[in-house]
Amino acid sequence: MEAENRSVIVRGIVSSGIGEGRKFTSLPWFERQVEENLGFKPYPGTLNLIVCEGCESLERILLDNRLGYRIVSENGYFPGVIYRAIVASSFPGGIVRPCVPKYPINLIEVIASVCLRRALNLKDGDKIEVEIFFK
Repeated sequence: MEAENRSVIVRGIVSSGIGEGRKFTSLPWFERQVEENLGFKPYPGTLNLIVCEGCESLERILLDNRLGYRIVSENGYFPGVIYRAIVASSFPGGIVRPCVPKYPINLIEVIASVCLRRALNLKDGDKIEVEIFFK
């Protein structure tokens, strides 16, 4: 899993979050930066995926700010990085990687313009693929 490939396919297991993604993705400054960099207004919420294989390589790549679009935070929130993605080979979306201390290495948060759980009929434990693109 090397960034030189310009994209990587990640397989993960759908998992419920704690609801923080909904608040974060609804913030006007976050919405604006997603629209500017990824070209869509994010649905309020994220699809949490637990990635099992290659976590260390994925973490190294996702924390390399040069490979994604930097999210400049406001109001005391942590900054982050977003990456363009294609979810389940059909939905344009993105990956949000908050720059939060001790953020789980094997967790990725997926955004799209639609509710991915509903659109793909997903439930906790389902497996899904996401292709992550690097700029």
